Amino acid sequence: MTIADTQSLDASTSGRRPAVLTVEDLSVVYEVEDPVTAVRNATFTLAPGEILGLAGESGCGKTTLAYAINRLHRPPARISSGSVTFHDRDGSDVDVLSLGDEAMRRFRWDKLSMVFQGAMNALNPVTTIRAQLDDTLRAHRPHMKRKERLERSADVLRRVGVDPNRLSSYPHELSGGMRQRVMIAMAMLLEPQLMIMDEPTTALDVVVQRDILREIVRLRDELSFAVIFITHDLPLLLEISDRIAVMLQGEIVELAPAAQIYAEARHPYTQKLLGSFPSLSGERGAFIRTGIDEQRRAQ
Repeated sequence: MTIADTQSLDASTSGRRPAVLTVEDLSVVYEVEDPVTAVRNATFTLAPGEILGLAGESGCGKTTLAYAINRLHRPPARISSGSVTFHDRDGSDVDVLSLGDEAMRRFRWDKLSMVFQGAMNALNPVTTIRAQLDDTLRAHRPHMKRKERLERSADVLRRVGVDPNRLSSYPHELSGGMRQRVMIAMAMLLEPQLMIMDEPTTALDVVVQRDILREIVRLRDELSFAVIFITHDLPLLLEISDRIAVMLQGEIVELAPAAQIYAEARHPYTQKLLGSFPSLSGERGAFIRTGIDEQRRAQ
């Protein structure tokens, strides 16, 4: 599938609804001794309330793309070309890449929030959950009174299935699943229109993963925010995503509805991703033998 095909498919699929985010020809370069283009000409739109899955192997540029959209990248990373436009509910368009530092600080969490991969690293280990949620509210909602901030903090914890009594806890006193839920609560604290989730279920057991995924879908349905969900787990994305973008070596090589990706993936890399998960009902050892046979043929 060519990049032109990808863009055409994206336009025909998402054009039915107004977009909340438009990314056009976005490229990110790491300015090291031998410069590396980590993201190349990424183009897609995101509709309100849509879950867009972003899949690909480690190092393909998924997180770099997410950080570029949110302007969180640091040197030597540099956006070399392209645009990121946020379409607000009030009808205005925001050129994210041209925002000044203060405007960008106000934009983050209020309009676009992010759930980072490692909740223990994202949360302040020496500050209570209450203080961290309260800091966000005081920074972005200075008119709110202390009681209102406490009620809002308790409410978002309740929404993600965490007892509000945990507001007085420190991150190390919570389980991995609870810390991830707190990060999701913090991301939805200001009711943003778009949430980027960078492998939010990594390192969690499958039962906790399932619970958190259910919470994400439920909250999306309830609050109508859009989601960019990043993971290397394609079967997971097939289950929860409306559309899936597949990245390979910094490029989006395929972008289509999840059902279409599953039924008739067009790019060879997407087909290999789908074929990399053994069937639960197939012949025992068939998956391993197929891989060995392909290696022998290649030799």
